[in-house]
Amino acid sequence: MIRRSADIGATDNLPQRVVALLLRDIEGGALEPGTRLPTEQQLSERLGVSRNVIREAIAQLRADGLVEARQGVGAFVLAPEQRAAIRIDRQALQQDGNIERLFELRSILETEAARLAAVRRTPQHLKAIKAHLDRMNGEERWQDGSIEADLAFHREVARATGNNYILSFISFVCEQIRQTIYIARRSNPLHDLVRINVAEHISIYEAIRAGDAEKAACAMRAHIEGAAARAGAGGSGQAAVQPRQLVRKGRHHG
Repeated sequence: MIRRSADIGATDNLPQRVVALLLRDIEGGALEPGTRLPTEQQLSERLGVSRNVIREAIAQLRADGLVEARQGVGAFVLAPEQRAAIRIDRQALQQDGNIERLFELRSILETEAARLAAVRRTPQHLKAIKAHLDRMNGEERWQDGSIEADLAFHREVARATGNNYILSFISFVCEQIRQTIYIARRSNPLHDLVRINVAEHISIYEAIRAGDAEKAACAMRAHIEGAAARAGAGGSGQAAVQPRQLVRKGRHHG
């Protein structure tokens, strides 16, 4: 009888749990680039799951561009520069420092995107950005609809750069930061959070509308640093709005 590893736990989604464990070994350096993965049999015995589960997990790693299969030899870990796909494991975001790293990446990408958007935006781009801003500040501002509008705002700023690669990368990152918005809403008074968040987006929009590239970049950077602090990831920089202005003991909402 196969005894399941405690690392896997009792779950119906066994392949994804195996993927998460192998991803941890890859990102943690236990499985370095060029290293061959243990065989299906070895992983099956180590983790206490069937070979079919292992096979499905390795297929997922191949689809995500993290490993490559060599016929008759096995599966090998690819170096980051060799990977054909981008993947951020959402469970890994819970680990220490990873949310800070995500906000750091976001700041690099979106600050420069705002700068380009201020130079390249068209009236159609401005109309789309403003529509999402209005939705953020409208009747849905206390609901999940405002979160969708928030993410769409950032995608439209990226679209205004006229660079589809920037749009693709920022769209990908936006989906990863969705849960950080929920974290901020659980950790801060909702009324204050929405007011400050909308004000930051207004500053970004007004700078882009005015064609002021430097001001747009600064406004976007201040917003992302503030968002990081409100999500408890203050290590990415000095927040434009300090957490103490939002977090008030006993007044958590959302």
